Amino acid sequence: QLRLVESGGALVQPGETLRLCCGDPGTPMYGYAIGWFRQAPGKEREGVSCISGSGDSHVYTDSVKGRFTISRDNTKKTVCLQMNSLRAEDTGVYYCAAAVYTQHGNNCPRNFRPPEFGSWGPGTQVNVSS
Repeated sequence: QLRLVESGGALVQPGETLRLCCGDPGTPMYGYAIGWFRQAPGKEREGVSCISGSGDSHVYTDSVKGRFTISRDNTKKTVCLQMNSLRAEDTGVYYCAAAVYTQHGNNCPRNFRPPEFGSWGPGTQVNVSS
């Protein structure tokens, strides 16, 4: 059973960069597809990015394309999200989660929604403000 933990959240100014990472120090991630989600106050949790178990398939929501990059290092058992050119609209609690393997294998779900994922981490706060 994965017990994912996120790290890297902070308070930054617009235009700056953060790198969030996610992993389970005690359990291998193997071929799980891993997604990053975020939730702003008063809004629903939304999918930000997803990476397949092999690392060769990446998915991004339109608002972050060209700014965010997802990657994984299976040796280090981590999945990270490089976030460049941050905007105030990027503010929220960021979560990582694993796609349900019995349904999706090592692929990112076709429908990039929270119900397709499990083993949620506790989240890390990202604040982008001037």
